Formats: sequence, C-alpha cells, structure tokens
Amino acid sequence: MQDKQFLEDLREQKQSAYSRLLDEYQGKVFNTCLSFVPNKEDAEDIAQEVFIEICNSIKKFKGNSKLSTWIYRISVNKSLEFIRKKSTKKRFGFMQSITGGDIPIDKSTYFTEFDHPGIQLENKERSELLFNAINKLPEAQKVVFTLHKVDGMSYKEVGEVTQKSISSIESLLFRAKKNLQKILTEYYKNEP
Repeated sequence: MQDKQFLEDLREQKQSAYSRLLDEYQGKVFNTCLSFVPNKEDAEDIAQEVFIEICNSIKKFKGNSKLSTWIYRISVNKSLEFIRKKSTKKRFGFMQSITGGDIPIDKSTYFTEFDHPGIQLENKERSELLFNAINKLPEAQKVVFTLHKVDGMSYKEVGEVTQKSISSIESLLFRAKKNLQKILTEYYKNEP
C-alpha cells in the first residue's frame, strides 16, 4: 500500500516523493551507470539524466514491473545511449584525423573510477583493461554481463531489467565469458 502511495505522490510531483526517490535510488542508479561508463563525471551526468527521465515519464509507468526494475532499465538504456554517442564521436574524430581535420584526440585516460562496489581488482591498469574488454562485447552480452557480474544481480533480476528469459541470460553470459576470454587472451598474447 505504501508503494502505491509513493507512486501516486511521484505522479503528483510531490517534493517529499522526489526526496524519497533520490534517497532510495541515487546510489543504485549511479553504480549502475558507473558499471557501464567507468568515469565518475560521466556516470554522474548519466545518473542525473536518469532521474530527469524518471520524473518526465513517471506518469507513463504502468506498474507492470517493480519500480526498481523500471529504474534499472532506464539506467541501462541511458548508459548505453551515452556509449553509442561516445563511439560515434570517436569514429567522427578518427575520420577527421585521417582526412586532415584538426580535432585533437584526448590522450588522457578515460577510466577515472574504480572504487565501484562490484569491482575489487588490485590495480587500475587491470580494471581499465577489463572495462575495455567488456566494452568490446556485443551490446546484449555487455548488458547481461555487467548487470550480473559487475552489479551482482541474480539471473532473475537481470531478466526483469532486460526483459529476457533466464535461458537467454545464461546463453548471453556464456558467450560474453567466451568473448572476454578471447579478447583478453589476444591482449596478453600481443603484450610486449
């Protein structure tokens, strides 16, 4: 009953409901964004976009899934949207550099945040290598792997967020692990 009232208060744009929304979900949303985009400033920007989207779309939320699942779905989609835009800009920058355009290429490292609760790796270089490898996975594999292995969600929770069956999740995870193994093996084979 309390959750129905909370949803109603959100739909009516009550300040107390927005405060509760931030209290309950700010950390979770930020960590999810950080799982996909391991740069603190970008993850914060994406998280802010997620909350704007929640506020703008709450009236459309039908309640077919849990509110938390819907929020995770928005977080994942906003993160993937950001990655797609960033990839497009990188390709554009690369094409500009080939064709003589003078767009400077940023040589600084992008990966700024490795205090993510799901990552307990010993050094930043390995973390960066892992996130680069995860980023090379096909999108469906990347989403499932990140939600399960980095964010620690169960298969059932990943299924709810991605709207995929458990067998589909298992298959995508299996392929993601195989692809990561290939990517990382190739990297270490070519390392001087």
